[in-house]
Amino acid sequence: MNVLFLCTGNSCRSILAEATFNHLAPAGWKAMSAGSQPTGQVHPRSLALLAREGISTDGYFSKSWDNLPLTPDVVVTVCASAAGETCPAYLGPVIRTHWGVEDPAYATGTDAEIDAAFNTAYRILRCRIEAFLALPLTDLKSDPVRLKTELDRIGELLP
Repeated sequence: MNVLFLCTGNSCRSILAEATFNHLAPAGWKAMSAGSQPTGQVHPRSLALLAREGISTDGYFSKSWDNLPLTPDVVVTVCASAAGETCPAYLGPVIRTHWGVEDPAYATGTDAEIDAAFNTAYRILRCRIEAFLALPLTDLKSDPVRLKTELDRIGELLP
């Protein structure tokens, strides 16, 4: 099953989610990420955080949703619409869910405060991804309604 993590810039949150999901996912599950208006580069703090977590950063780059290598089965938007951010709407026959996370690319303050914002975004995404992967994936693969319900619940209940 192919999972697309989607946001606007594809420089922080969606990259963190893609790399983390691929690091943790079982065989047959693949994540990719994209942006509706990609920045063209992965934020260096995202790459540094992934490296500190022991997650490979090879091959990750900021890309448009117009050039996906695979057709997604599930699309997870990670924009923070509560903060007034425009969340891209992926059209197509997929399961869609929303896991809003504040964009650490806009964090201000000291280096420690900015690093904390990246860490917070990563921890929220990792927690949700772990909850996703703890689901009975074999059963849910053939039950899209139940899978969507579970994914929505994860996005609403977890920090």
